[in-house]
Amino acid sequence: MTSFLKEKYNKEIVPALKEKFEIKNVMAVPKILKVSVNSGIGKYQKEKEAMDEIVKGITDISSQKPVFSKSKKSISGFKIREGQEVGVAVTLRGERMWHFLERLIGSALPRVRDFRGIDPKNVDRDGNLNMAVREHLVFPEIVPESVHNIFGFQVNVTTSAKTREEGLELFRLLGFPFKKEDNQ
Repeated sequence: MTSFLKEKYNKEIVPALKEKFEIKNVMAVPKILKVSVNSGIGKYQKEKEAMDEIVKGITDISSQKPVFSKSKKSISGFKIREGQEVGVAVTLRGERMWHFLERLIGSALPRVRDFRGIDPKNVDRDGNLNMAVREHLVFPEIVPESVHNIFGFQVNVTTSAKTREEGLELFRLLGFPFKKEDNQ
């Protein structure tokens, strides 16, 4: 089943971006390449049940099983050894990516307590969006009654945009709720 957001991108956003940035070739229009979702599991290192819950939570949110990230070097201050599992990550592409973004924009972000919008500074100079979600409970797939450990995760949306302005415009047209910039 095709995502509503993907259809909107193809029918409305591509022509709008072509017109605004005077792009002649359709293939040069900025598009979303992938979405990465990752979470650190460092503080739950010794608790097998908590790590399993984080893996299950990321799996439910992303509809894809995460892979474990291992540390590249030992850091005694953090009690981390080289090769130790320190995080879980998922990379979404294609339909799963579009469905995840739809759920993020449409249901998860509006459920965040005291949410005032995504800071436009979260879009880097290459037009990619990097944002944190503090509680995984905001996703409708998570049943709050069955959760013992609340965790946060990072969402990175990688685009083919050449500049920050192109990336920001792509995200605004997709419906990402950005903060209003104060011109004072």
